[in-house]
Amino acid sequence: MPIKVMNKSDLVNILKLKSDSFSKDDIEKAVKSILDLITESLAKNQRVEVRNFGTFSTRRRERRLSRNPRTGSSVLVEEKKHPYFRASMKLKRYLNK
Repeated sequence: MPIKVMNKSDLVNILKLKSDSFSKDDIEKAVKSILDLITESLAKNQRVEVRNFGTFSTRRRERRLSRNPRTGSSVLVEEKKHPYFRASMKLKRYLNK
């Protein structure tokens, strides 16, 4: 069974179908605000914990020597941060029912 990918506009449309109280524009602004807040918090190296869902944080990748796949030459990859998500136990249990 192919996996359906839900993008941001799909999320907004589904939330709109579930709520008559808010306009589509309000829902778009809310989703954008939430995603922006998570992004800004991660950029400040802060964790974002959503109870019963999971925790967003950053992890650090050390500086390392890698290879260019086309040429095979060595390339120095600088240290960088990447986003990390850890699902809550409740979410894991729900997924594995």
